[in-house]
Amino acid sequence: MSTSAIPGTSANPAATQSSAYAPVTADEVSAVTAALNNAGLFDEHARIAYLGLMDPPRGHNAEAGTARRRFRVFLHDVATGAARDVVVAASGDILRNTGLDTAATGGLPVIGEEFELVEAVLAQDERWLKALADRNLDLAKVRVAPLSAGVFEYPEEKGRRILRGLAFVQEFPEDNAWAHPVDGLVAYVDVVNKEVTQVLDFGAMPIPAEHGNYTDPELTGPLRTTQKPLHITQPEGPSFSIEGGNHLEWEKWSLDIGFDIREGVVLHNVAFDDGGRRRSILKRASIAEMVVPYGDPSPVRSWQNYFDTGEYLVGQYANSLELGCDCLGEITYLSPVVSDSFGKPREIRNAVCIHEEDWSILSKHSDLWSGVNYTRRNRRLVVSFFTTVGNYDYGFYWYLYLDGTIEFEAKATGVVFTSAFPDGGSDNISQLAPGLGAPFHQHLFSARLDFALDGFTNRVEEEDVVRQAMGEGNPRGNAFSRKRTVLTRESEAVREGDARNGRSWVISNPESRNRLGEPVAYKLHSENQPTLLADPASSIARRATFATKDLWVTRYAEDELYPTGDFVNQHPGGAGLPAYIAQDRDIDGQDIVVWHTFGLTHFPRPEDWPIMPVDTVGFKLRPEGFFDRSPVLDVPASAKPAAAAGHCHSGS
Repeated sequence: MSTSAIPGTSANPAATQSSAYAPVTADEVSAVTAALNNAGLFDEHARIAYLGLMDPPRGHNAEAGTARRRFRVFLHDVATGAARDVVVAASGDILRNTGLDTAATGGLPVIGEEFELVEAVLAQDERWLKALADRNLDLAKVRVAPLSAGVFEYPEEKGRRILRGLAFVQEFPEDNAWAHPVDGLVAYVDVVNKEVTQVLDFGAMPIPAEHGNYTDPELTGPLRTTQKPLHITQPEGPSFSIEGGNHLEWEKWSLDIGFDIREGVVLHNVAFDDGGRRRSILKRASIAEMVVPYGDPSPVRSWQNYFDTGEYLVGQYANSLELGCDCLGEITYLSPVVSDSFGKPREIRNAVCIHEEDWSILSKHSDLWSGVNYTRRNRRLVVSFFTTVGNYDYGFYWYLYLDGTIEFEAKATGVVFTSAFPDGGSDNISQLAPGLGAPFHQHLFSARLDFALDGFTNRVEEEDVVRQAMGEGNPRGNAFSRKRTVLTRESEAVREGDARNGRSWVISNPESRNRLGEPVAYKLHSENQPTLLADPASSIARRATFATKDLWVTRYAEDELYPTGDFVNQHPGGAGLPAYIAQDRDIDGQDIVVWHTFGLTHFPRPEDWPIMPVDTVGFKLRPEGFFDRSPVLDVPASAKPAAAAGHCHSGS
């Protein structure tokens, strides 16, 4: 078990910036900040709400150097609430400088200093103090969760930058405050004017008293002593290599690993070597949004829905991973550089974990006639990061397999959002512990898959199984078939999953054929979990329209990166995918982007308290005629350790 780290900076910056997809460096963050200063855009009241490297335009030579690298910056003025959208070239030139009407466009992401501000402003508000006094609560022991506001029937909030606050009691510094929700009370705070706009007190409810300190021996009991050491070693090192800071080669795969403060890990230029050719599969792949809508209709929590990607920026809260805890085996880490809100570079040490895993059997057959006993083991490459957004922790895991399969898996863990559990029960809240509840909710993700199967001439077909009735041509009733329907325009390509009919989607290139004369393709396999369960007329359905359908297909456009649009915070809805597909562009045989919604519907269990075991959800992309035959025939039999000699057939 060992580790190596590849930081986002280098003693020779040119060495890590030879590609347009190289990671952002500390020098680049500082240079962008200097350019903003020189342009008079970054005074003492300005904060950077987002700074990220823009993708190069289609057709750009990725090895042309750094001169054409562009950085997009969202600027927030903490004194006035003014917002700007700025593009800065690597040369320092300001390429775009747009002021935003946040009431119309939506606001900029929540910034770190606003978290503490909510609690501090409330500590001076007489209404809040009275509500705590009525509950006999010590202000010093009350923590306030600063929560994105959404858009509801409060006209006085339009144009204001609002966060909402729910309270929890923390008895001592190490206490798990989520165990002690202060129910029946919510506050709305204008974080620009530092003003409490509303305190809504619906009456005191009993505060759950039982602690949820999941490392306390009172809860854990004696720790297990039954686990023997489990060592994962690669004495000769990993099978992959990384060059230029982020270009990865493994088996027949090649890709560039990016990291964005909004999306986290981004995969660029995903390709597979086949018959002496490097064949393109995906130009770019990311999880472009995640929303967590809650299903409790009580006035204290009916507004709860958080866009963890667009409102909070999951990348900036990436964890620094630890060998043996978060990652096991022969690990290589990447340490991306991001900007803090003051324009200073910040390295997230060991944020991205890269390693190989044995993955059981790849292929196997014991042939009765030939006597050949054949076994090949599978392995996969893992590129992952973990982020903590408030109470929840999320793992984002991309897997590449030997057979050309690409898989994504989201892992949800952490602490569920809690409430009091009402006397008489609830149709929308689970009881976790005596008097402690957790509202039902969903975790819904949007994968943005910029396909480039052997080039950019791609199409999408919807595939359903077809049951054939008994009768002529099917006398015994055993036949079944499949039906594929080409999605030709964006308006046709807003689709729902259908598990009963085995629905999947085939992405192909009609101009690239395999040896059977069929278009080369990949198939998207979904898990067919529920999409957004809120009413179609609800605020969250307007704002998270992407989550109402399983699949969307759009024509590629450089500025269409997010399914909810660029500015999610307090946006009333209609941005992103609804606006993109309103253009109703031709998508048959075009440069297209596939958007896939997937997620978890969480009815919290007692087993999820006080810390939730990982729950997972994801999707797969599998080759569907992309190769002429099995691409793993050249995988060798596993080497036989001395202790296992004679126990594994060689395959010949």
